[in-house]
Amino acid sequence: MQNVSEPKLSVLAGLYTATGRRERNEDYAGYAETDSRETALRGLAFALADGVGGMKGGRVAAETCVRAFLDGYYSLPETLGVEALAARLLSSSNAWIHAVGRRDPALAGMSCTFSALILRGRSAHVAHVGDSRVYRLRGERLERLTQDHTLQGPDVSHILYRAVGIEQDLRADYAAHLLEAHDRFLLCSDGVHGALRETDIRRLLARRASPAASAEALVEQALAQGSNDNATALVVDVLAVPPADRSLLSGHIRRLPILPLPKAGQSVDGFDLHGVLSDGRYSRLFLAEDRLTGQTVALKFPHPRVASEREYREAFLREAWIGARVKSPWVAEVLEQPPGRQTRLYSVLAYYRGETLERRLQRRFGLDAGVAVALTLCKAVHALHRQRIVHRDIKPDNVLVTEDGGLKLLDLGVARLPAWDEDTAAPIPGTPSYMAPELWQGERGSVASDVFALGVTLYRTFSGGAYPYGEIEPFTTPRFHRPRPLSNHRPDLPAWLDAALARAVAVNPKERYADAMELAYDLENGATNGAPTPLRRRSLYERNPLRFWQVLSLALLGALLACLANH
Repeated sequence: MQNVSEPKLSVLAGLYTATGRRERNEDYAGYAETDSRETALRGLAFALADGVGGMKGGRVAAETCVRAFLDGYYSLPETLGVEALAARLLSSSNAWIHAVGRRDPALAGMSCTFSALILRGRSAHVAHVGDSRVYRLRGERLERLTQDHTLQGPDVSHILYRAVGIEQDLRADYAAHLLEAHDRFLLCSDGVHGALRETDIRRLLARRASPAASAEALVEQALAQGSNDNATALVVDVLAVPPADRSLLSGHIRRLPILPLPKAGQSVDGFDLHGVLSDGRYSRLFLAEDRLTGQTVALKFPHPRVASEREYREAFLREAWIGARVKSPWVAEVLEQPPGRQTRLYSVLAYYRGETLERRLQRRFGLDAGVAVALTLCKAVHALHRQRIVHRDIKPDNVLVTEDGGLKLLDLGVARLPAWDEDTAAPIPGTPSYMAPELWQGERGSVASDVFALGVTLYRTFSGGAYPYGEIEPFTTPRFHRPRPLSNHRPDLPAWLDAALARAVAVNPKERYADAMELAYDLENGATNGAPTPLRRRSLYERNPLRFWQVLSLALLGALLACLANH
């Protein structure tokens, strides 16, 4: 098995600021570069402040606040937690700026807005006060993560009612968001967002130029569109995030209660349940809309009547853990939720339109279409195996063929994970007709047994639903001999495909393919070099030259007689 190193938090940032039409620049922004150990312990902090215009010492307040926050963040104990650290640092800066602004005539009334972004582990933390802003671009969707603390109304919208230094006690906003690779963050002063529409900001960020180039483009565009203020932009690209910590996930899931199943029409934690997608023995799946994001998702709730709480929690923990680690276009995505949102046990899954392979295989697959599905499914299985994860329930019911022709491997609740505290006395999970012979003898699941299940799935895909060893009923002990040749069901398919699937479902695991990609190679090689040559119907001249001339002579004779008759 290939050894895959765990990703670490990795970002790239760029900053650009301009004085614009003002006499001096009262914006201040910065971030600290740390070594890998410090990044792993504390994360990375980015901050931006904008000195309040019309007051003395705006630049002093902004620079003091940013420097004190960045220096203090890396010096205070990380055990305090991000929210407590941010609150303590901002409170200290606010007390100093407020006191100096009252005592020193040269700095009378000084104050500033402030926004900080802290990336730590798999979370993005935002601390904010005033009307500077923090945005996040995820894919093509731009979301504002802060709210302006300004009065409402066309003539007073520029008046701040909360800022660092205005009052003796500071009330700052704090929020935590889940972090994903390729997230792009923007911290900016009102000199940028006041002149640009959010569609302009999204467009410039979505070009995905370097952070420094993107920051400069935002500032220059704001100035070109008439900004009269200082303009500052700090762009942060998230290149990689660390995997989920199993102990943290386990503690979170253990605290969530298993409640009676909800019904369509109800709302759970801000998810509106529209209808039931499936109602199986172990879980009920709902189509839902996330009111926070407007995203259509699928919510999977455990069925309390079947399994013990421990079995449920293990299954949901597996899905959450795997969904956080495996990012593949062919594996269904499990959507992590912000801390504190869930009040009961369920999983939030990405929703895809399509039909299961089980349903699709009832319509006959041709060679090319079947090989295309097979190659994609091999890639999906290999994406799990590269992370040392064994699916253990590969079957057409757990494969979704999407409307756009893609494919998603579903249901990771019984997957086997490395270093998992597995109960060896528990039943071996899986569907009998797809379980390799060694699983019936006590093997817990391996790459080889997944290859067997993959082979059975592909055999059924090409055969139109038949099984290589026949359908195996639950609570029976099967006997494995030789698989039925695929040609029994599909004599129109080539022999190389029959041989490849027979090897995938071999009784002896040592005789199977070493992994899913080895099977994919044989399928692709066979499709390229062993595809049947289309037969061209030979002409009459090629088949029977004498008959060709006879027919031609008769045709010419008929044409001659017709001409004579007309005369």
